[in-house]
Order: sequence, then structure tokens, then C-alpha cells
Amino acid sequence: MTNENKIEIKKTIFHSPLGVGGFRGSGGFFLFKTAFRSLIGNGLKTWLNVFVLSISFVLIIILQGILQGWSTQAVDDTVKWEIADGQYWQMKYDPYDPFSLDSSTVKIPFEFKKDIDNQKIEPILISQGSIYPDGRMRGVLLKGIRPKQQLLRIPTAQLTTNSNEIPVIIGAFMARQTKMKMNDVVTLRWRDKNGTFEAADIKIVGIFKSSIPSIDNGILWLPLDKLQAMTMQSDCANLLIKSPEIKPKEIAGWNFKNVDNLTESTRLLVKTKSVGTSFLYMLFLLLGMLAIFDTQTLSIFRRQREIGTLVALGMTQRQVVWHFTLEGTINALLAFVLGAIWGTPIMYYMVVKGISFKMDASEMGVPMADTMYASISPELVFGTMIFILIVTAVVSYLPARKIAKMNPTEAIRGKVK
Repeated sequence: MTNENKIEIKKTIFHSPLGVGGFRGSGGFFLFKTAFRSLIGNGLKTWLNVFVLSISFVLIIILQGILQGWSTQAVDDTVKWEIADGQYWQMKYDPYDPFSLDSSTVKIPFEFKKDIDNQKIEPILISQGSIYPDGRMRGVLLKGIRPKQQLLRIPTAQLTTNSNEIPVIIGAFMARQTKMKMNDVVTLRWRDKNGTFEAADIKIVGIFKSSIPSIDNGILWLPLDKLQAMTMQSDCANLLIKSPEIKPKEIAGWNFKNVDNLTESTRLLVKTKSVGTSFLYMLFLLLGMLAIFDTQTLSIFRRQREIGTLVALGMTQRQVVWHFTLEGTINALLAFVLGAIWGTPIMYYMVVKGISFKMDASEMGVPMADTMYASISPELVFGTMIFILIVTAVVSYLPARKIAKMNPTEAIRGKVK
């Protein structure tokens, strides 16, 4: 033990209000103060540990905030563009089985007529077809919707355009895939309810941009009455979209799917991604914990005489253990302060400006907007702080347990093994 450490010990003991032997009645604040002084005395080593730990702290919050923001944004966009307050599915309808489209196309029940007239429910008719842009054949789904509907953000008002051809609107991703542009005229072939193939020209009267692939990729939106006439299925639909202004009701042959049911796959996708990204910030956290563990182990080894002197002068071995545990835990508290200083501007930018991606997630069938905004809540921040604080305390306590086995006499002599 150096002369400086001896002088510091004497000052701590004899100049404190507790006096000699006062350790046994000392409280947590005294232990915290002495632990803080010892930690700051380590100099650069302490601040390196604190900086690495602050990276883990900020990284966990930002990554979890982005994932939460993605989940919230994806669900919100799905509600606004596709499902409103829920959907009624014809009992035979299966969106993943194209062979179910014919059997699930039925007359709209009269119980829905009043709400449909009041634009509280919007019927959707779905059929299969093929288009031939530039002489190439591509299979598509034809979705009929009323041009004056108000439940979805799809710009269906453009379907009222007067044209000799059948008016159609498509998504931006579909336009890129087929290389179709505004006012392009292509041939559409479909089959009516009797199995007879028909063909006609369609005109692209609108192209909209959406982050929801299920309303864009391979979809042509037509006026509902026009598609019903084309397929000879008057007053028929496969699914009905409900407004939040009315309550769901049980109708024979129709199953109601609420928002939670229809967005479950999106939430599960985000949850899966959350597990994957956790390995990244756990790596940084592990590096920080490893540095703290090594520092505490080395510190206990080099400060054996100091520990023995403190025990001999009245500090219990349990208090010494708490002293070194607090010394390591204070690293986390300093990391929170340092992380708040340099991480707050980054978090603010992610919440307000977001992060933009040049890739189009529609190609992968993932509901993801071009710009994602982080959703950082107080629960996320304080939850992360508590998690890191607990982990740091445990890592600091593990090497400090050896102190309880020390013999004060041998520790003062520096011969503890």
C-alpha cells in the first residue's frame, strides 16, 4: 500500500464524524462516498469502463426504440391503409389460398346494407386475372372497391376518371415491377363466375405510395361495380371493412377479425427481430461487464493491505464487500450520466427525424416505411437503467465475495492467497 493510500485511509477514519471504530455504525451514504472516491481515484481506467457501458446503455435504448417505433408505425399504417377497425371475412375466404376466392365470393348479407349505404362498411371483391405489359404475362389480384369510400387511405377517388378503358390504380412497387406508368393502357384477362375467360383494356389512372405490401404487390384496384359486372357477380364480396364508428356483430357465414388478429403477424415479426438485435447490444454490455469484473478483481488483489487495515480498524468484512460492490456499481451510474450527455441528441434525432432506408421493404413483403421513427418511452429508459444497474451490481459483487474469506492479519501483511 502506498503512502498516499495510508494518508487517505487515516483521513477517512480519523477526520470523519464517525471517528475510530465508527465503521460499525456507518450507513450506506458513507460507504457510497468512500466507494466513489476510490473509483474516481482509478483515473482513466474508470472512464474507459464508463464509456463502454454508456455505449451499451444508449445502444439498447435506440435499438429497442426503433423496433417499438417500427411495430407502432407498421400497425398504424396497416390500420389506415388496409383494415380500418377490422374486417369481416367470408367463412371460406383464405388470403393465402387463391382457390378459396371463387367459393368465398357470396352475396352481401342484408344485415350490412344499411351500414354500407352509410359508408360505415366497405365491401371488397377479389378475383384473379392476368395482365400483359409489353407483351409479358403477369398474374394479378383484382380488388374491387367503391371509389367514394372513406375508410382507407387508398386514393380510390381517382377511379371516377372517365375513360373508354377500365380505370385502375396501383401501388408504386407494383408500378416499378411491371414498368407501368400513369395513363398506360394494358390488356387484362379474367374469368367470370361461369369459367369463361374475358379480356379488356385497362388504364392506369393513379399510382399511390404505401408501406403495406398486401395492398400493393401484385394488386390492381378497380371500381367495385365494374369488377362485379366483369365477373358477373352482382352485389357480391369476399370481405367487408368495418368503420370504428360501429360495433361488430355476428353474422352467419362471416367471421369478424379485429385489429389485433389482423396485425398479429406484424407484431410477431418485430418481436423476432428484437430477439435478433439483442445479441448486438448484449455484446457491448458483455464487454463492459468483463472490464468491470477484471478491474474489480485486480483492485481487490492490489489493495489487500488497505482492505486488511480497514477491517482491523473496525469496518466489518460485510461492509468492505459492500464498499467494493458499490464501487463497481457506480460505474453504471456514471455511464447513465455520460450516456445522457452524448446519447440524448442522437435519441432526439431518431424520434423527430427518424432514419431513412434506401431499400424498399415491399420487395420482402415487410410493412416498413421509408423512414422509421424511434419510440422511446420513459418505461424503456428506466427499464434499461434498472437492468444495467442490476447486472453491474452482480458482476461487481462476484469478485468482492473473496473479501469475506480474508484474514485481516494476513491481509495487512499482504500474504493473502
